[in-house]
Amino acid sequence: MILQVIASVFLIIAIAIFFGLTPEQITDDLMKIITPNDTMHDKAKNIRGNRKRHKLYKVLVNIKGALASTGKSKQFTLVICASVVLFAAGVIVSILINNLFLMPVLAVTFALIPFFYITNTLSYYEKQTKEELETALSIITTSYERCDDIVQAVRENIQYIKPPLREVFMAFEGEATAVSSNIKRALYSLREKVDNDIFKEWVDTLILCQDDRTLKDTLQPVVQKLADVRIVNSELSTMLASARNEYWMMVALVVMNVPLLYLLNKDWFHTLLYSTPGKAVCGLCGLVILITAMFMKKFTKPIEYKR
Repeated sequence: MILQVIASVFLIIAIAIFFGLTPEQITDDLMKIITPNDTMHDKAKNIRGNRKRHKLYKVLVNIKGALASTGKSKQFTLVICASVVLFAAGVIVSILINNLFLMPVLAVTFALIPFFYITNTLSYYEKQTKEELETALSIITTSYERCDDIVQAVRENIQYIKPPLREVFMAFEGEATAVSSNIKRALYSLREKVDNDIFKEWVDTLILCQDDRTLKDTLQPVVQKLADVRIVNSELSTMLASARNEYWMMVALVVMNVPLLYLLNKDWFHTLLYSTPGKAVCGLCGLVILITAMFMKKFTKPIEYKR
């Protein structure tokens, strides 16, 4: 069996080399499978903004966009290829342990490992970006309330803003001074460069301020929402971490029951691992752990402000 698996791996590698498959080509092909070519009807829905995309496609696009914004767009291809390789590894492991019930569980679990790693890395980056966004909006708003000129307010504070937000505001300043004098158009362009609802609300308020300067007093309460979200997340972090630790402790207890069963009763152990009902039970337990892990990650992530 092991020789057959090794032979299959080498056969797959030989096929990839023969057809000249590259990581970029594999990534493009997988994206096309998830989102096939749009028809004219689909393109019309895209223009109207009412076409529902596949959830997996949205997740991949969000990861790709986040990596591009951090200057690591090439890692998206590596993540996809690593996921494909680990998917195959999960299939091979299930064959080696002779449990086909665990094949879908191990394959999906192994394939998700690169995405869990990259999302954890991006979550740390997003946290730093939100903290910097709070600082940048606060100092720009203070200057704007004093001078009534958003371009001048950005220019005065651009040196105090850290990347990647510095490049965003530098682009706004350049568009508002060198490209066009239409401040509203530059603000609309600025609005789409940061994916944050509070930032979009702040820019919308700035656009209204171009027609009514008395509305500039409403900018600080909008900026304060960033601080409120940060404070709430800080208060919830301990509670969420405790919930995650309890969940992983329960998962460890379930998994450790297998070697414990070997020490308590070897007949039960062999029944669990080598009989068909026992293999089905292992597959069911693995499926439950996989599904609950996804829900745990979803419900214990930091809260976000939604308009």
